[in-house]
Amino acid sequence: MKLVYFDEFKLGALKGETVVDVSAAVQDIPHTGPHDLISGLIERFAQYRARLEAAAAGGAGIPLASIRIRPPLPRPTTIDCMAVNYLEDGTLKEPAPINAFHKAPSAIIGPGDTMVLPDVPATIFEGEAELAVVIGKRASRVSAAAAMSHVFGYVNFIDGSARGLPPAGNTFFQMKSRDSFAPIGPYLVTADEISDPQRLQIRLWVNGVLKQNFNTSDMAHKIPRCIEWLTSIHTLLPGDIIATGTNHRGLSAFQDGDRVELETEGLGRLAITVKDELKRTWSRDTRLEHKQKALEGVATPQLTGKYAAR
Repeated sequence: MKLVYFDEFKLGALKGETVVDVSAAVQDIPHTGPHDLISGLIERFAQYRARLEAAAAGGAGIPLASIRIRPPLPRPTTIDCMAVNYLEDGTLKEPAPINAFHKAPSAIIGPGDTMVLPDVPATIFEGEAELAVVIGKRASRVSAAAAMSHVFGYVNFIDGSARGLPPAGNTFFQMKSRDSFAPIGPYLVTADEISDPQRLQIRLWVNGVLKQNFNTSDMAHKIPRCIEWLTSIHTLLPGDIIATGTNHRGLSAFQDGDRVELETEGLGRLAITVKDELKRTWSRDTRLEHKQKALEGVATPQLTGKYAAR
C-alpha cells in the first residue's frame, strides 16, 4: 500500500494515477495532528489494513494533478541519518566505521515544496539522494536478525547540506538540520511492496540532468545492521526515519531555481525546487567529475554572489 497526505493533510491511498481519501477509516486513532495520526496508524497497521484496503477499493479516486501532495511523515520524532554508508560504486576497499547524525524534524518538507538556502558562508549546498526506512514498531536493542520485522516501509529522502561552515570540526548540526533540508515523499510505501530494499536503483536529476545513479546494493552497512546499531544507542518509535546514506560521487551544487527530482525504484518520484535569495552560483561539476579533473579535495568553486571571494 502507498499512503499519501494531500491537500490539508487528508490521508489517502494511491490508486493508479489517483488518490482515494481514506481519512474516515482512521479517525478513531487518537491524534492531535497529522503526524500523530500517521504514527498511530503505523503502530496499529495490522488492525487497520483491511479497513484501509476496503476504503481504497470502494472510494472514488481524485486525480493526482488536482491535489497537493504533502510530506507523508510531517514531524517524525527522530530522523537518524547514516553517514558515509556507501562503498562509492565499489571504489572504497572497506566500509567506513558505522556512524550517524540527527536531523531536526522541522527540516521536513514535501513534494512541490522549496528547499531554501540560507545566508551562511557555506562552500557549497548539496542534496543527497537516499532511501529512507520508516520504523513500524518500538525498537530498542534490536538484533540484526530481528531488525526487518521492525520496518514499516520506505520513502524517498533528500539530505540537504550546507558544507564547509566555520569553525572547522564543528559543522554537522548547522550543516544538516536547517529548515527545509529534509525533503521526503511523495508517498509512504509499505514494506511488503519492496521485495529487496538492498537492490533498488536510486536516481537524482537536477534540471533534468541525471546526477546521481546508484544501487542500494552498494550500501556499506546494510539496513539490519543500521537498525541494530542505532537501537543500541536509543529507542526508535513508529514513524521514525532512518536515512540510509548516499553514493557521494554524483553530488553537485544545489542553486537558486533548480528543480530537483529523486526517484527510488518502487517509491515514486519526489520533486522539489531550490531557492537562494542571494542568487549564488557554483560550478555544476559532480564530485566524480571534479576528481577526474584532478581536483579531489578542492572545494567546488563558487562562481558568483556573496561569499564567493574567499
